[in-house]
Amino acid sequence: MAAKLESGWQAELEDEFSKPYMQNLKTFLLSEKESNQQIYPPNSQIFNAFNETPFNKVKVVILGQDPYHGEKQAHGLSFSVNKGIKIPPSLRNIYKELETDIPGFITPDHGDLSHWAAEGVLLLNATLTVRAHQPGSHQGKGWEAFTDQAINKLSKDRDGLVFILWGKYAQQKELLIDSQKHLILKAPHPSPFSSYTGFFGSSPFSKTNAYLISKNKKPVNWQIV
Repeated sequence: MAAKLESGWQAELEDEFSKPYMQNLKTFLLSEKESNQQIYPPNSQIFNAFNETPFNKVKVVILGQDPYHGEKQAHGLSFSVNKGIKIPPSLRNIYKELETDIPGFITPDHGDLSHWAAEGVLLLNATLTVRAHQPGSHQGKGWEAFTDQAINKLSKDRDGLVFILWGKYAQQKELLIDSQKHLILKAPHPSPFSSYTGFFGSSPFSKTNAYLISKNKKPVNWQIV
């Protein structure tokens, strides 16, 4: 776990790396490697969310739970998969909502959301690693404390951000966010199991842009190329 973070994030989070929970997490990940477990995403991409969206560039946070656990899917951004990989069902539903929410949005033929990261959308999973084909296998090992601190820092040190919380797990993080300073958008998870219970029609993308404009910020270009 080579901790190479974008300089703004490094300044905000560097103290976390010396804390006991992070040392325990490092020990756990090393033990996984020594027992020849396949871990996703690759080591160089574990901190992609932070490195592709610098701290002072964040406008929006979309919180996920776990990286994808299939081969070549995860690359460090929540809900996103590498190009050439089949678009997962939840992301396909996100694209469906975009088609109705953002005029002119055209669903791309891939699931790589790196464009959003460059637009200031922090695509953050609560847990940053997972064992191959074992969803949730790295939960409760320390990552949540680290990513909670990232959310906490954004809430305290930035103003006028949008936090998009899909599903009950993400909505537990609402307690970390100052709702007087930021917009919190909540809806059911976009998975096929819950998307029809309120995710479709929730218009998170247009609501996000309306809020950013009200704060004299540039709206997100949601179109993925």
